[in-house]
Amino acid sequence: MSLLKNCQKITKTLLAFTVLTCTFTIAAEQADRKRFQLTHNKAVIKVDGRMDEAVWKTATKMELKYEKSPGDGTPSPVKTEVYFYENGSSFNVAFIAYDPNPEKIRASLRDRDNLWADDNVAIIIDTFNDERSGYEFFVNPLGAQADVRMDDTDGWDEDSSWDAIWDSAGQITDFGYVVEMSIPFSALRFPDSDEKLVWNIAGWRNYPRDVKIQMATNKFDRDIKCNLCQFHQLVGFEEIKSGKNFQLTPTLTLSRADEKPDVPGKWQDGDIEIEPGLDIRWGLTQDIVLNATLNPDFSQVEADAGQLDVNNTYSLFYPEKRPFFLDGASYFDTTNFNFVHTRNIADPDTGLKLTGKTNEHSYGLMVADDSNTSFLMPGNQGSDIATLDEKSNVAIARYKIDVGERNNVGVLMTHRQSDNYHNTLASFDGTYWLGQNDSIQYQVAQSDTKNTADVMAEFDVSEEQRGTALKVNYARSTRDYRLNAGYTNISEDFRADLGFQSRSNIERVVLGGRRIYYGDSDNTLTQWGYFGDWDKTYDQDGNVLEEEYEIHGNMQGQKQFYTNFGLVHRERLYEEKYFKETQFKTFVEMRPVANTLIGTFFKFGTQIDFANAQLGDVVYIEAFTEWDVNRHINASINYNYSHLDVDDGRLFTAHQSDIRLSYQFSMRSKLKLVLQYTDIARDVDLYTEEDADDLPDAKSRFFSTQLIYSYKINPQTLFFLGYSDSGFQNDGLAELTRDERSVFTKFSYAWQM
Repeated sequence: MSLLKNCQKITKTLLAFTVLTCTFTIAAEQADRKRFQLTHNKAVIKVDGRMDEAVWKTATKMELKYEKSPGDGTPSPVKTEVYFYENGSSFNVAFIAYDPNPEKIRASLRDRDNLWADDNVAIIIDTFNDERSGYEFFVNPLGAQADVRMDDTDGWDEDSSWDAIWDSAGQITDFGYVVEMSIPFSALRFPDSDEKLVWNIAGWRNYPRDVKIQMATNKFDRDIKCNLCQFHQLVGFEEIKSGKNFQLTPTLTLSRADEKPDVPGKWQDGDIEIEPGLDIRWGLTQDIVLNATLNPDFSQVEADAGQLDVNNTYSLFYPEKRPFFLDGASYFDTTNFNFVHTRNIADPDTGLKLTGKTNEHSYGLMVADDSNTSFLMPGNQGSDIATLDEKSNVAIARYKIDVGERNNVGVLMTHRQSDNYHNTLASFDGTYWLGQNDSIQYQVAQSDTKNTADVMAEFDVSEEQRGTALKVNYARSTRDYRLNAGYTNISEDFRADLGFQSRSNIERVVLGGRRIYYGDSDNTLTQWGYFGDWDKTYDQDGNVLEEEYEIHGNMQGQKQFYTNFGLVHRERLYEEKYFKETQFKTFVEMRPVANTLIGTFFKFGTQIDFANAQLGDVVYIEAFTEWDVNRHINASINYNYSHLDVDDGRLFTAHQSDIRLSYQFSMRSKLKLVLQYTDIARDVDLYTEEDADDLPDAKSRFFSTQLIYSYKINPQTLFFLGYSDSGFQNDGLAELTRDERSVFTKFSYAWQM
């Protein structure tokens, strides 16, 4: 049976099941849930954090009466008021946040999406009134912004990579602080209708002192997994002007990169490269958006966080950062697998994307080309990256329908093709709620792949690969506990070349649970509990790959203290041998003083030496600190350390440091220095490779530096000027030697029409 026929059969069967059973209504109607009529006024405010316009006197008003965390619906310890009105083109919001001790307010000048250590206020809105997803807009007392897309289909899940263009300002006063926001309707998606709309909405305040207290306009029932269904509601919006909602963002990047082809050796000067680009965003309606891109910029403005890649068999994950791929990215998400990871589309010249939601139907379509065709080659004991010397074309299509109160069903198709290669995937997924606390998530997929001769030779795979993947999870979540059970089956030849699927040839079952206890905000511990699970993994021939037991405890309390500690024991197959690993793990973080965060993660115990297929004793430590020196200066240090001892001695010792210093001149202007350094020392005599060419270097050292000045008016209108270099040292070099250096500048401007 063909791939398409298989998917059609599966889709019809599961869709019929869901539709037949979705008549169960699980909406949570809270006694204190209220509807508010939204004020319409054509007045345009000056966003300055002062609230001196007359329109605020007639705006719709709510009060943040309830403590969300750590208290369970107890009265808020401080008073907060939030005001709303719309003027036809923007949704305008103001907060008055009272504080009995204004001198204790925590606020610094911050880059975008980096205000979480500060006092801040927010609105959370569900513009489609479907109680499934929403937008979050945060502002600190000085006006710094953060915006987030949230998903509520299986508990509160956030994605801070989403960015919108909106205005905010804040002022600290003698009674607390005041914040104003103006959010253009063009930045949001909502039903295209001439009738009144209903938005689910919550005002939110984070109040960090010795304990971080969260307050909201509504009272939450922790026994109900749905959050948006407990929000208050705003009714109105009939005066909204749809407008053209058209945004044109040209970019220009100028760069020069020099390198040393031979190290040691002379520099080879690079040419000055000029890379123009263009992003287009057109709101065809309020809920359907068309994106297009020409030569999207992929210059790495800031280095990815350092990850220590030693004694590891799986590929590292790096997030997407490009605006074209981030806008509407959630429309391509599926329930259980990451089958769309657009960073795989590394070097596109053009791209086109359509995303939207009409009533209960959401959909997305994306096509692009790629001059750099790279993808993951998964396995059951590791993964690798394949790169083709061929251009490829990419197509991704997603459709999801909301069924009943909280259920959904979706399909996904991805396709990547070049002259001698293709990978096609079809997937069906969904969520079904048995009640307010019990849910089942499921996903099934099938892939069809044709490999090039080079991939066949390098990875020992056949020319044609066809495989399936299945995952089913059951969860019961209440205020005090959570139970979960899951089953996963991924065949040996299954591939998702446009996603991040690093494992194949596995069959896995997992059982787990969690118990939670609560305290009050003035208790030493505000929350604590324990959790654990058992899982067992086989290959497709029935051989046990791994059996694992783990038990953990967690506590949080004063000084924003949090710890998670536990024991993991597993028996694991590697290179046809079974090894028993036992590890103790601990994570701890706290704020001993208001402007400083410190923390650490460490593990020690037994671990497989993957290079030599033997058991060793591992110590792994991560330590981090972040210090707000004042409102302008921020410093952070992340340090990783690892060593592995085997029977005959220490196999390796690894150190990695990531240091970042920034000076924020204003909310828009910043200078940042990034220093990264890795040092790995190995005892080569303890490695068992027969071929000397396969032995690692005894000494491996790497470094990189970046100095970047940025000026950002908004996420799309910005200027960067930067310098970076990098180098290394191995057994053939006497010292660290630079082999790459570059300078670049980038201009981008968003015209909204």
